[in-house]
Amino acid sequence: MELNVAKTILLAGGVLVVPVLAFVTSFLFWPGALLKAYNWYWRRRLGLVVRYSHRGNYRFCYSSRGAPGGTTPSLLLLHGFSATKDMWLPVVKFLPRNQHVVCVDMPGHEGTSRTGPEDYSIRGQVERIHQFVQSIGLDKRPFHLVGTSMGGNVAGVYAATYPTHLSSVTLVCPAGLVYPTDSEFISRLRELEKGEKDESIPLVPTTIQELEDMLRLCCYTPPKLPRQVLSGLLANRIPNNDFYKEVFMEIVGEKSRHSLQENMHLITVPLQVIWGKEDQVLDVSGAAVLQGALPHCQVTVLDSCGHSVALERPRKAAKLITDFLSEQAVSDGNMKKVS
Repeated sequence: MELNVAKTILLAGGVLVVPVLAFVTSFLFWPGALLKAYNWYWRRRLGLVVRYSHRGNYRFCYSSRGAPGGTTPSLLLLHGFSATKDMWLPVVKFLPRNQHVVCVDMPGHEGTSRTGPEDYSIRGQVERIHQFVQSIGLDKRPFHLVGTSMGGNVAGVYAATYPTHLSSVTLVCPAGLVYPTDSEFISRLRELEKGEKDESIPLVPTTIQELEDMLRLCCYTPPKLPRQVLSGLLANRIPNNDFYKEVFMEIVGEKSRHSLQENMHLITVPLQVIWGKEDQVLDVSGAAVLQGALPHCQVTVLDSCGHSVALERPRKAAKLITDFLSEQAVSDGNMKKVS
């Protein structure tokens, strides 16, 4: 009897030990793959499904949940430079479960086709995103567009170019403005342009130290990640660094750097602006620029928050967006009553 019990315990222990060993081995030797698996698991928990759409030979990769046609407009979320659709997972977690939400990989990023510089300028990205909107039928009724950083620049120019397709737009710490106050990142960028320092692009890390520096730049309170997690993040980024550099040179080039500034006067749909007060990448003074040009826009500045609003304040960001949508619905209802 005791022998059988011992065998049972050993067998049960073996069953537990094998997956634990597999997890530890993966964490130590393939941390990048493990991080991707974690994102897959998180998407699955949130009910997001990865899908693909095409425009000719061009492929778009996106994740979505729900279906259009509900009481609120569909949400299309545009991520920032060198990120992916998965950067929105913390925000999606706090959105209503019945909200139709679409997170797309920006041109060349993750699962979306990688072509050439013509698609990486802000105008080029706007046109590709419009193709994506058409490819999944999102243009059949006005939708709400959200963009952060580079994606905020794209979202703003999209709103200026295709206003009839939108119900409203949210810009989170958007790029593309002339900022009254230089951020730490802009100051370092000016040094790079002058050639005064021989250093890498701050947002394209090649070492763990540079990755930690980037996290400190992007987050007011950077996450304290184990070295293996940092190694995984870096392992997933390094194969794409040449692409990231190509995109970076396009979006900071003469044609794209101030795209939002040059087009913001054409934005006619209701506009919401969310900014981290401690943003070291794109200074919060940009919020005043948008409000000065578009006095009716709604501006929220988040205390103790940096550039990565979706990571640092996901619950607050989700609430601000859903509250804004509700306000627009009430406003639209009142206008229909008057007419």
